Amino acid sequence: MQPGGRRQSADATAHHYCVHVPSSTDVEDSTPVECRVVERVDVIGDAAIEVIAAEGMRGLTHRAVDRAAGLPVGSTSYYARTRAALLELAIARIVFLDQVMPASGSLPEFIAGYAFEAITSGRTRMLARYEFALEATRRPELRAVYDEGGLLIRRHAAEVLEAAGSADPVRHARVVVDWMEGTIFGALAGTGSLAPPTRESLVASAREILAGIGVG
Repeated sequence: MQPGGRRQSADATAHHYCVHVPSSTDVEDSTPVECRVVERVDVIGDAAIEVIAAEGMRGLTHRAVDRAAGLPVGSTSYYARTRAALLELAIARIVFLDQVMPASGSLPEFIAGYAFEAITSGRTRMLARYEFALEATRRPELRAVYDEGGLLIRRHAAEVLEAAGSADPVRHARVVVDWMEGTIFGALAGTGSLAPPTRESLVASAREILAGIGVG
């Protein structure tokens, strides 16, 4: 789950977590390695995402998250006392991770890159998101948190499209985001998983979508 796959245990009240990152050669030697300090709550959020993606909502327990994170028993309950709090922590982490992809290249390349990341390195996060989407249809308290994240993405898309010259950025953002969400779902959980799109094909499709809404 963490870089290098090495976890360092600590007591449940420690708020930071040291992750040792080995050299790119993967050769064990005496050379010091980077110690990347991350927030303990982020480690727990990432582990909760892994559990949900692998076992569904029924598999999400405080102990399961402790195990997935490689933390002492009780660490997760220190930050999220109830299961509802744990669910909110996990969806908040998903929303945060959805926004960390840096903008690069042309607009079609950026849009395609977002979709490609979601179906490759972001696969676990997206599968957990789908579990949340279904759970939110039955739990109003999750619906609000889930929708807040989705609306944030759509607002950002509208801002980007407006800057690119869209005549109706809010409506066009809906078109672009719906295309991305449909493409990602198809590639991960639909028939499209039999032959997931390449980055190049996603760029071509993104260009077609943008041309269709009059954004060059």
